[in-house]
Amino acid sequence: MNSPLLKKSLDFATKIVLFYEDYSKTRKDTTIAKQLLRSATSVGANINEAIYGNSKADFISKLHISLKETSESIYWLTLLEKTKLIDYNFDDLLSLAEEIKRMLISSINTAKSKQME
Repeated sequence: MNSPLLKKSLDFATKIVLFYEDYSKTRKDTTIAKQLLRSATSVGANINEAIYGNSKADFISKLHISLKETSESIYWLTLLEKTKLIDYNFDDLLSLAEEIKRMLISSINTAKSKQME
């Protein structure tokens, strides 16, 4: 499957995994970073499940879960940025997450409109 959304979500998850590896080496408390790791890697996993869903409703449901996980990831990234627990430029990660969020919203809206036909 050649899905730009799946590719971007995999890129996002990869960058978060690498960020987490660096972060966990410099910090004792990784609670926030672990939350970020969970939500960010869940985005692509749910998009992948959506692609292979049983029905249009299943597809839309999995994309909604991905959208929630993307929003949660944005929250954790913003919290890490605001707390300055680590000296890191979060702009690229936040930008990629926002792009994925927009793509998910568009995909959900398209799928819903086709479901109505």
